[in-house]
Amino acid sequence: MVNKYSRRGVCATGAAALLAGTSAGRAPAAPLTPYPTQPYDTANGEWKTYGGNLSSWRYSALDQINAENLGKLRPAWTFRPDNLGPAPDPNLQSTPLMVKGRLYLTAGSRRAAVCLDATTGEMIWKYNLDEGVRGRNAARPGSGRGLSYWTDGVTDHIIFVTPGYRMICLDAHSGQPVPGFGTDGIVDLKKEMDQDIDLDGAQVGHDIGLHSTPLVVGDVVVVGAAHLSGVSPHKRHVKGYVRGYDARTGKRLWIFHTIPKKGEFGYETWLNGSAEYTGNTGNWCQNSADPELGLVFIGVEMPTGDWYGGERPGDGLFGESIVALDVRTGERRWHYQTVHHGLQDRDIPCAPIICDITVGGKAIKALAQPTKQAWLYVLDRTNGKPVWPIPERPVPKGDVPGEWYPKTQPFVTKPPPFDRQGIEIDDLIDFTPELRKEAEALVANFRIGPLFTLPAASKWPRPLGTIMNPNADGAGQWPGGSFDPQTNIFYIFSNISYAATGEVPADPRVTDAKMMLGVARPAGSASLARPRLTVRDMPLMKPPYGQITAIDLNKGEIVWQVPHGETPDEVRNSPALRGMTIARTGSQGKVGTLITKTLVIAGDGTATTGPDGKMGAWLRAYDKATGKEVGAVRLPTRVTGSPMTYAVNGDQYVAVAVSGFGEPGRLVAFKL
Repeated sequence: MVNKYSRRGVCATGAAALLAGTSAGRAPAAPLTPYPTQPYDTANGEWKTYGGNLSSWRYSALDQINAENLGKLRPAWTFRPDNLGPAPDPNLQSTPLMVKGRLYLTAGSRRAAVCLDATTGEMIWKYNLDEGVRGRNAARPGSGRGLSYWTDGVTDHIIFVTPGYRMICLDAHSGQPVPGFGTDGIVDLKKEMDQDIDLDGAQVGHDIGLHSTPLVVGDVVVVGAAHLSGVSPHKRHVKGYVRGYDARTGKRLWIFHTIPKKGEFGYETWLNGSAEYTGNTGNWCQNSADPELGLVFIGVEMPTGDWYGGERPGDGLFGESIVALDVRTGERRWHYQTVHHGLQDRDIPCAPIICDITVGGKAIKALAQPTKQAWLYVLDRTNGKPVWPIPERPVPKGDVPGEWYPKTQPFVTKPPPFDRQGIEIDDLIDFTPELRKEAEALVANFRIGPLFTLPAASKWPRPLGTIMNPNADGAGQWPGGSFDPQTNIFYIFSNISYAATGEVPADPRVTDAKMMLGVARPAGSASLARPRLTVRDMPLMKPPYGQITAIDLNKGEIVWQVPHGETPDEVRNSPALRGMTIARTGSQGKVGTLITKTLVIAGDGTATTGPDGKMGAWLRAYDKATGKEVGAVRLPTRVTGSPMTYAVNGDQYVAVAVSGFGEPGRLVAFKL
């Protein structure tokens, strides 16, 4: 194995990369002691944490709703947060919690914390903080994805993060701030972050916030960071460090530097001193934990920026890495880097699944991490070693001036990819020979190829860029997967998402980096707009556009795959397909799955026109063993949050957030 950094005391990045499974990839050995924690699970019909439990299974053994009656579900109530902010919320993504007969969620365009009666949807209390200019400059505005619950058996608290990056602790019964937490119930997360940050968020490169939920592990609240979604950021940027806080007092207990400081492990992977000014590497996704091992598992995004890394040469730890931290101290126990020196926006997007599996007769404490590459990285969670081989393989260099390119990348050999990787001619639309011919003519102006075909230097007339699949919104996304502990089968929705990515010389009015995302035009000009990649308004790639995959984690094999979602209107109603019968294609979206005793439940991520001529979507159920659709119920529009289930007074409910064009976000709760 090539030892890239031996002179600097850092072993080669690789499948055990910067080697997760060797002493080079782990912090100095220390005993892993069980961490006392409340059993945040769904065993009693509650849903106390974002993923159902700290392992992020999104599973409940409730079975009152089953294949025979799911189609008979009716809305029990609907909560509309239209007035929780200056305007209706266009994209409600929250997954509610249910504890002791009450639902808790974040909602509204100003991100209020809300408590509802779980049987009627009646609002019991709300807490809304007007953050003024700080809220208006928020890096991650909107209603967010939820909140967290903590109890010591006597008091119950709700903890969430505002758009302006403040952490607020509320009394779960009254909705009032808890006086002993931080300052009057509030901790300013822009402080105590080992760097200077403009509190109002007005300075360039000082955007930071969080839209995911903090993770409560015992008496520790683990909080990540997110930044503006931008294609050409400035090379100097704030860093997305991860911190742990005391759940009782709000005191900072530890901080983990996702870009190492000088003298810390991994600093040598940042060449030319780039660790000093490079930013991002936030932990914007949900996290998981194993209290018995005393570990929290965080996913780290890319460094600045997503598509050009010439200003940050080197493999760049801990960008695009899974990192296991001691939940008491924040000390790194191990890490695994899924992409070295990323250039394709393939952040770790969601919480890993924590599960115990049996492979070849051997019991393994495993971690299964879905990714935007459509790979599921299955690791031993005690040490970060791959369960099945993930070899380092050579990858081609790109042609972008000033870029730094790694020689190899890790390739997952098992399980198989859960969606298509890369794009070739055979992946193009083929409903008719004419459509295929048009698609081939379109892609002739671009570079296409396998998974690690990198962004191209955009030239006129060609190549204008690289068509990448999966793109930033493809394959595994922030809703993540789910897990059935009865069978050790993992489930995930994925969709195709491709885009043309080209690099052009930077406009100093846009960024101070050397290159930026853009498309060359005649006479040396360039456009920042990405080219439209459709064929007669239909997707360039052939279906399925969205699907659910079931993977046996004991065997590392796909059990079944089915298209999920209705055929989009632009395909079903296309004049080019008039008279043809098109099998259901599935549809795009960001869709979470819910597992019950017998079912996989998921909503459509795209709204379509129903038989009644009205726009809407469907909440569907599949037999979890076979993938056969066994029932569906109409939704007012597409899902934008992940479904959860709970039981109160003998009745089982399924609740899910929906939003759409002309349909402000709402939470709909169904029961029989």
